[in-house]
This record gives sequence, structure tokens and C-alpha cells, in this order.
Amino acid sequence: MESIREHTLRQENLLLSPNAMRCADTKGRVIPEEPDTIRTDYQRDRDRIIHCNAFRRLQHKTQVFLSPTGDHYRTRLTHTLEVAQIARTMARGLRLNEDLTEAIALGHDLGHTPFGHAGERALNAVVPGGFKHYEQSLRVVDVIEKSGHGLNLTYEVRDGIVCHTRGKEADTLEGRLVKHADKVAYINHDIDDAIRAGLFCEEDLPRHITDILGNKKSTRINTLVLSTLDNTSTEVKMDQSVTEAFAELTDFMFKNVYTNPVCKGEEGKAVEIVQALYEYFKDRPELLPNDYRALAERESPERGACDYISGMSDRYALAVYADLFIPKPWAE
Repeated sequence: MESIREHTLRQENLLLSPNAMRCADTKGRVIPEEPDTIRTDYQRDRDRIIHCNAFRRLQHKTQVFLSPTGDHYRTRLTHTLEVAQIARTMARGLRLNEDLTEAIALGHDLGHTPFGHAGERALNAVVPGGFKHYEQSLRVVDVIEKSGHGLNLTYEVRDGIVCHTRGKEADTLEGRLVKHADKVAYINHDIDDAIRAGLFCEEDLPRHITDILGNKKSTRINTLVLSTLDNTSTEVKMDQSVTEAFAELTDFMFKNVYTNPVCKGEEGKAVEIVQALYEYFKDRPELLPNDYRALAERESPERGACDYISGMSDRYALAVYADLFIPKPWAE
């Protein structure tokens, strides 16, 4: 009798585009495993990511605005969910593998530091060999999770995670689609958050851009998604006019938000906190929690400290810093 997994694989073979990655064609896992009777390998990868510790910590990691007090600002977790939704919608429209797309999207930022890109820059300046969050995301799923055993994900999910930003393009069209969806998501939700923060209003967006993309978040996302669906075959593409308008919108955001001292004014403090914590635990690897101490012993104190610090949430980093470096009042 055909299992649920076998039925899904048969449906993939019948329904997916020739450009899609079928789970039956996966390059597999580093450590081979017996197949599940219900879930395909990509569905198992998605579930492993959702249930891992690093995924839960994303809810308390900065997206753009450091530790915002408002309930409606994006965190790294809500960003991840928005990327997954946009990517999966486009994958469905292109008849690509939705499960592979979703797994990559959910795992793409697992290695992000506390305090967003400020934390990434802080570690990149002091860690031997530098630090890139996309490389750390792969290290999280390969090495750090499950007490140093890793999640043993499939090649295609791992490839999509490490290739979701700069450098090498992902081998699969699903991985390249997640890279595109990541930018579609963050540019548009960061506009939303910037308006909420009072940095500018919707009417301040250049008119020649909004005439093409739309004058509200949902309209812009819809324009970008539809243009992607209409123009993507073997490579992720949009109409030239949409591509140019989106590039201009990205430039607008870098000038008005990503380098704006109003929302970046505290980043210098964040950098100091991250680097102070790194130096402290690098020099005292015996004080690292057990899993990270084991990594320090197996690889190096620098590696153990980097893994520990980069995995912290904003509030946990602040709490550890305060415990180590802020004098406590005398108690009688």
C-alpha cells in the first residue's frame, strides 16, 4: 500500500515544473536516514528547523530597530515568516517545490546575531576569518543544534541557506527564489516599520517608484510577486521597469533607514556589547555553557565563543553583559 510520503513524491513528479527540484532527486543527507512514512525529506527538514532552539530565539533578535518596545515592529522571527510566506506563494505559482522553498526560508537567518547587522559587523571585526550570518546559519544546522550533532538536513536545504544572500547562487531555483523573497520581504516590511517609527510617511516615497510598484505595502509586494511569476523560467527575474524601481526603492531605504542615525544611533553600544562578550568568553572558554564549551575544546576557544555570542537573543546578550560588567548594588 502506498505511503503518504510515496503519494507526495508521485504528486511532485506529476505536477511540478521541469525547473523544480523533486525530493526524489535530492542529493541526500551527510548521514543517511531511513525515509519517513508520512513526510518527504524536505518536509522533515522544515519540521526540524521549526522545532530547533535557534529558530525560537529569532523572536527576540533585532530585524532593523534595536529591541523595539512596540509590539508591531518586526523581529528576526516575523521577518523569517514573511519571507517563507512570500517565497512559498511564488513557488506555488511557478510550480516549484514548496516544501523545499519553505525549509530554506525558515532556516535562512538561524545564524543571525543579536542586534541585527550591528552584531554581525561586531563579530566580523574580531573573529578569526571573519563572520557572515549566512555561513553561521549553515553552521547552526550542521554543527551547533542538537548538542553539537546538527540537524542533518538535505543538501538542497543547506545549499539554499548558505546561498541566500551574497556570493554563490543556490543550485536550485527554489534556493534562488528564497534569496529574492528575502529582499522583497525586508524592503517592504522595513518601510512599514520606518513609517511606524516616524522616519517618514508613505507619501515621502518617490512618486516615480510608487507609480510602478504601488503606494502601499501589500500592493508593492503583489507587484513584485506577479512580476516574478510572469518573468521567471530558469532564473528569477522581473520586468525591467519593476527591477529598476525596486533597485531605486532599495537605495532609498539605505539612505533613509539603514544608515539613518535615528534608528542606528544605539548600534555603537551594541557593537561594544557583542565584542566585550566575545573577548570575555574567548579568554575564559571554561565558563561557556556545556555545548559551547565542547565546541571550544573540539575546535578553538574563539569558535566556541563566537557560536555562543552569535546565538544570543538581544535581551539575553544584555542580561549576560549586565551580569558580567555592570556593578551590582550591595545587599546587606
